[in-house]
Parts: sequence; C-alpha cells; structure tokens
Amino acid sequence: MNPPRPSRWADALLRLLCTPHLLEEVQGDLYERFQADYLAFGQKEASRRYSLNVIGFIRLRFGFERAGWSPALRTQINSNHQTPYQAMFNNYFKIALRNLWRNRTTSIVSILGLSVGLASGLVIFLLVGYLFSFNRYHTKSERIYWVVTDILNDKPQPTDVTPRPVGQVLRDEYPFVESAVRLNNVFGALVGVPDGKGGMSRKFEESRNICFTEPEYFKVFDSEWAAGDQLAALSAPNTAVLSREYAKKYFGTDRAIGKTLRLDNKANLTVTGIIENPPSNTQLRYDVLISYSTLPGLWNDPGMMQAWGEPITMCWVAMKEGADVARLDQTLTEITRTHYSAKDAGTYKMRTIPLHEMFHMPGYGPAPRPILYALIVVGVFLVIAACVNFINLSTAQAVRRSKEVGVRKTVGSSRAQLIGQFMLETAILCGAAFVMALLLAQLNLPMLNGALWMLRADISVLDLLNTHALWWFGSLVMLVILLAGLYPSAVLARFNPVAALKGKPGRRDGRFSVRKSLVVVQFFITQLFIIGVIVMSAQVKHLKTADPGFDREAILMVGLPGGNAAGTDAWTNQLSTVPGVQAVALGGEPPMSQMDTDEPFTFDHRTEKEKFQVRVRIGDDHYVPVFGLKMLAGRNLESRDASRREALVNQAMLKQLGIGNPADVLNKDIRLWDRERTIVGVIRDFNLDPLSNSAQPAVVVNEPSAYAMTAIKLQTGTMNTTLPRIEKAWNTLFPENVYHSGFLEDKINDFYSTEQILLGFIRVFSAIAILIGCLGLYGLVTFMAESRSKEIGVRKVLGATENQVLWTFGRDFGRLLVTGFVPAAVLGWFLMSNWLQRYAYRIDVGWWIFALTIGITALITILTISIQSMRAARTNPVVSLRSE
Repeated sequence: MNPPRPSRWADALLRLLCTPHLLEEVQGDLYERFQADYLAFGQKEASRRYSLNVIGFIRLRFGFERAGWSPALRTQINSNHQTPYQAMFNNYFKIALRNLWRNRTTSIVSILGLSVGLASGLVIFLLVGYLFSFNRYHTKSERIYWVVTDILNDKPQPTDVTPRPVGQVLRDEYPFVESAVRLNNVFGALVGVPDGKGGMSRKFEESRNICFTEPEYFKVFDSEWAAGDQLAALSAPNTAVLSREYAKKYFGTDRAIGKTLRLDNKANLTVTGIIENPPSNTQLRYDVLISYSTLPGLWNDPGMMQAWGEPITMCWVAMKEGADVARLDQTLTEITRTHYSAKDAGTYKMRTIPLHEMFHMPGYGPAPRPILYALIVVGVFLVIAACVNFINLSTAQAVRRSKEVGVRKTVGSSRAQLIGQFMLETAILCGAAFVMALLLAQLNLPMLNGALWMLRADISVLDLLNTHALWWFGSLVMLVILLAGLYPSAVLARFNPVAALKGKPGRRDGRFSVRKSLVVVQFFITQLFIIGVIVMSAQVKHLKTADPGFDREAILMVGLPGGNAAGTDAWTNQLSTVPGVQAVALGGEPPMSQMDTDEPFTFDHRTEKEKFQVRVRIGDDHYVPVFGLKMLAGRNLESRDASRREALVNQAMLKQLGIGNPADVLNKDIRLWDRERTIVGVIRDFNLDPLSNSAQPAVVVNEPSAYAMTAIKLQTGTMNTTLPRIEKAWNTLFPENVYHSGFLEDKINDFYSTEQILLGFIRVFSAIAILIGCLGLYGLVTFMAESRSKEIGVRKVLGATENQVLWTFGRDFGRLLVTGFVPAAVLGWFLMSNWLQRYAYRIDVGWWIFALTIGITALITILTISIQSMRAARTNPVVSLRSE
C-alpha cells in the first residue's frame, strides 16, 4: 500500500520557491507534520494543512533566515499545529505583553493619555456628525426647499414665511413641483382634555411643537404612521394628528383615535391619526399637527386662504427628481409680479433654502458650519495631542530598551521585524485605549445630551454602527496606530547594536529633535486652548454683566391670557395687594426679546414710508418705570390715554431720522399699524436683542389688546412667600389657563445658551488638552532624566548644586514653551478676534490675555516636571556613573 502523499501542486510550489540547500530539511519537516495530520484528521484535511504550511513558509522564509530560526524551533512550531506566520505572530504577541507588563506604569499612563484624547475626539466627532445629520433623514431631503421672503427696505429683513396662497399656487400650477405644503407654527397654545362636563380634566401649555398644516405634509416629509389614514387624517377642519408620545401625554394611551382635544378654549379637535415620535435630529419636530382648514373658522376669516398680503405662513416645496431649483426661484419671482402691484412686488422677494442646509444657516439654524468645522479642528487637535503624548512616552522608553534591541539585532533580527514587534505593542496599547475611549465617551455622552436638551439630543456610541461612521472610525483607528507607533518603532529599530549594548543607543546632543518638536506642538495646542477659554469666558461674563439699558433684577415675568380685559384688571388689582410686589406692568414683551419683527412707519405726515423700520414694544404707563428705562426728553405714556395715540421713541430712531436734539421730535406724529400716534417722549437706547446686536430704532406704544405678559417688580428679601401668593392669585382668576412664570434675568441668560454650551465644551476640552500635555511633559522629562543621567552625575561631581541641575531642565522646557507660545498667540489672536466680531458689545483681546496664558502654562509645566527633575537632581552621582 502506497503511503499517503500531500497535494502535488503544493510540493511543486515548495520546490520552486524554497532555497535549494534548505529544501530537504524543510520538506522533511512538513512531511512529518503531514503524516501526523493524516492520522489525526484524514487525507483531505491533512492536504489542506500541508498547503497552508507551504504558503506560510513562502511568506516568511526570508524572515526565518534573517532571524536565524533553527530547524528544531520550526519543528516545535509545527508540533503546535501552527503555521510559521501564526507562530511568529504569537511570539511577538507574548513578547509585547511581557514588555507592557514589565513597564506597566508607563503603559497605564500611555493608555490613559491616549484614551482620554481619543474619547474627547470621539465625543466631538459624534456631536458634529449628529449636528450634520439634521433634517437629512427625509427620503426627499435633497430636493425639499423652504420658501422664505425678504422684505426689502433700507436693508433686507429676512423672514421665514410667505404669502398664504403661494403653496397652493405652486402645487396646482407648476408641473416640476411634486408637492408643496403650508404650515403655521403655534406659540404658547393652551391644549386641554375636556372632562365632558364643560371643564378640562387636564391642560397643557405648548410652545413650539404644535402647528397647522395640510395633508400634503406627509407627502413632503417622512412620518411613520402608527394609526389612522395618512391621506384623510388632516383633510377636514378641526382634526389633529398626534405623536405617540403626546397621545400618551394627553390621554394616557396611544389608542387615541376619535378622542377630543380643546385648543385655546376656542375649538374642539378630533384626533384622526397617530404617528411615531419624530427623531431628535429634526428642526420640524411637531407632536401635534392640526388641519390647516381649521384656521378660517378659528380666526373668523373665511377669505384668508386667498389673501395676498404680508407673508404669514411657512411653505415647503418638494421638487420632482431632476428638476432644477433655479427654475423654482424664477417661478417665485414670476408669482410675485403676477399677484402684487409693482410697488409691493419690489418690497417682497421670495427665495429658497435647502432643507438639508437649514440647520447650518445663520438666522435659521443654531449650528453654523464654521462652528462645526471649528469643533472638528478641536477634535483633531486633541487626537494629535494624545498621539504626541504617546510618542513622547514611547520614545522615553528607548534608553531602557536599548539593550534588548541590541541583543535582538545581534542575533539576526532585521529592522523590519523590530518595527513589526514594536508596532504590535503599539496596536495592543491603542486597542486598549480605543476600548477605554469608547467606554469614556459613552459615560460622558449623557452629560452632552443633557447640555443639548433643547435639541432632545440622543447621541450614543451606537451611532458608529453605520457604514459611514464605521469607515471614518476605522480610518481613525488605523491613523492613530500609525501616528502613535511608527515613529517610536522606527527610533527603537535604528539603534546601533554595539552602542545599544553599551547603553548609548544614539546621539543626544543639543539639536532641536523630533521629540522636542512634538513637545512644542503640545505647548502650542495647550496654549491655544487656554487663550480660547480666557477670551470666551471674559466675553460671556461681559455679555451677562454689561448694562443693557434697563433693569433686569428681581423682575418676574408671568404670561397673560389674551381677550380677557376684565380678568386682566382684576389680576393687576390683586397683585397690588400681594406683600413683596413693588410694581406691576403689562405689555407684549420685555425690552430684550428674540420674538421681534420690524414694522414700517411714516414720520411727521410724510407721504412715503421711511426707508428703515422700527421694533415695537407694547407696554402700559408702568412699563417704563418697572424696567427702569431712562427718559431723555418729554414724558412717559399716560394711563388716561384711552385713544392709545401716544408713543415713545429711542435715540437710535432719532439718529436714523437725522434729528440731533431729542426735544425736536416731541409732539411729532408717526403712523404705525395704520394709526396716527404722537411722540410724547424720548428714551435712552436699550438693547432689544441679545447683546450680539447694537441698539435698533424702537417705539413703545400702548395696545391693551396685545398684552401677553405681566412684569412684576419684587422685593428681593420676600420672594419665598411672594411667589406662591402670585401663583395662587393666578389660579384663582384664570383657572382655565396654565400658570407660567420666569425671572427676566434667567430669560436673558438663556439668550446666551449657545455661548454657554460652547464655552463649557472649550473648558472641558482645554482641561483634557492640559492633562494630555502634562503627560507628554512627564514623558519628556523622564526621557531627559534617563538620557542625561551621566551628564547630571558629572555635573554634580564637578560641584553643581541641585538648583543648577534643575536649571538645566527648566532652561530646555522654557525654550520649548516660548517656541510653542509664539504661533499659539498669533493664531489665538486671529481666531478670537474674528469670533468677537459677531458681537457689537465685546471685549478687546489685550496683552493681559497672552501674559496670563504663558503664566498658566509655565506654572503647569513647573508643577509637572518638578518631581521628576528633583529626583534626577538628587540622585547620587555614584549610581549614574557606576557603569563608567
């Protein structure tokens, strides 16, 4: 019987590529392994294993020869059922684990620094990815456009609305439009659940997540239906569609089809559909959608749907595939010319905004692209800083491992094999760091989501489980491994074996080495972050403490239901009897508000409207004293002005009119809202917008029908007892409405929430950059102490004191610190100056910012290097010079 033999093609390949003088020995070893596999697994499996062993030998034969692996070692490898490649990898892996365990303190510091930097970068990248994903989940997002109108006066006033019939015209008359939908947001609506007895069992005040819209809404935007007929749900008046969350909120169950809601105590709505909750990455988050055809009856205006007048409703258009948006823009111009007079057509200009860009456009979205790109740069800087720190710590171990490298090179290891060995160690460290980074990121994401509560953010590391994220995350992993491992591996692998065995692996002169350059990079990044934190902290503090031109302390703002004049009078009378209430004013908005529109007007009986518009503040005769507005000329509004013909104007309006003396405008007439009014006083400028804008022309008038808030000036020492009494009085007088209050100071601070969030991010990431920088400095001072130990010993033998030895360390680090400071100061000044330009009221980027930056960095550096430097300076020179 013939003995079993392996595949002939594998034998032929082995004879072709194996070195002749090794063929017999190698083939004999492989045959022995084949025979053993044959007895254990059979002919087929033994032939497969033999073929794999041949392929593995071919891949690594040159490496085995250079490494000097003996036939006995190869026989041992084969006896373990491993290919040569597997055996060499396992050998490298075991050596890597032993080295990492032997230097576990440094390994832990390396993993910690790298994981913190990677976690920070990962959090930033997840945040930016989340913000860039807004409004993009809709199937037609790339061809959905928002139609808005600019009102053209002395300067264009952008709005977010269009004339009401525009959506219907686009939908019915233009074939390139697939669908169009009109939408009206509702602010401060009262939604109640009738109890069947004429009252309300539950009532809710909704702010921004309720709207009137058409059935076409579901043709333009993606919504997942849970119950109801999508096509018919909003086709009839007085019908509503709820999200699953809000159905449970109102009725305690999502089985709410056919149930009734009451809107603003005016209209009953029948629930005709339930949709799944909208995702968080949308600006169009509507949990209550009311049929658009409800509006004429609700507002008692049957002809409103066909009225071409001022822009009043939002309009969204879904283009057919392949249609050019330029055609839509041209059509909007044609519609304006067709339906308006020549004069009005020159006043209104409709334009389009892509849905997927809306979230990033100034004035329409909270996340402009420059801010997102800046966050990406911050994330990249943190990852680079972490890699630099890792490189410094790795190369600091070069002296300790120089003898190991020398022995390995002496016995035949090639430079490529050494790089492979050290790259494997880097991969292990980076793998551990990435696992820890994922854990740290997930632990910190709840805080990030909490900071972004207004967006209902739900960011998670699970967001990485998609094709795009896996691609960039995998690229990041490979890039970090290469950045963090290639240079240290190359440094260790190029040691001269003779010098390495003597403990002198390379030159250590006064050159500005790569290692020092990396420390300069760390100083640059750290100081750039510190400059950003100082400037942003000072600017936010300035915004909060700068004088806005009115009083804002101890003023409680309470919402006021409209259409109830008798109840309003009783409310103010009741408040005047509450202890701790100093004064009460009624009005539309506080002096500073984001709910603003510019209004046209004519001055002094002129026939043409002024080229500029004014902001209107509605308030009674107590509005000026309660908010502490300063009169410059004339008098305040009078309570007996029953005809509501009086008006107050500010300095900015006089400046626009070209009037220098405030007294010259008194008793002049202005026509506002189609009513003649007389200017009876001039008030000092106050900020109508958050302090990112300068003072605007403003008018204060008294319009009781537009009262929407109560401003209550309180005594600061009695608030704990006063506030409950105010709420009790409200609930007594307005039992059908929801009590809602807040201090003006808090509302103003909310205007700067973006700045606060951004400042919080920068502070956290700056602290992380400083931590990583400290670890990098620790690595460099460790390296310096190791590599200059004999130099320090010689200096001490020759009489150098500890302070003189410490000066050698401080001098080197001082040079690196200043070298990193110069570009950081230049770039920091440029970036922060440009960021401050968006504020009319801003701080100056003065010299003290840079002096404080370099002082903080110097202090951090001294604290970081002091322990290791002192240890090196106090080492007995006998220890460091013993080998000499």
